[in-house]
Amino acid sequence: MAGMDAPARYHLLLTLDGQPSMHGWWRSEATARRKFRAWIGERGRPGVWITLTDTETGRTLGAWPEE
Repeated sequence: MAGMDAPARYHLLLTLDGQPSMHGWWRSEATARRKFRAWIGERGRPGVWITLTDTETGRTLGAWPEE
């Protein structure tokens, strides 16, 4: 089990008009996915891109809007 000082694995990024605007980092994938959905509902609008990435694998777990 990772200690509390371990880097968070799941990265949420909100980009506004091509510029990084907000970041979030979580150790729990379930929490990160809940935050991803919340950010879409709270902040999703034209010009916004939201991505959820597993930094350990480099895999994109979610993207809004979908391509």
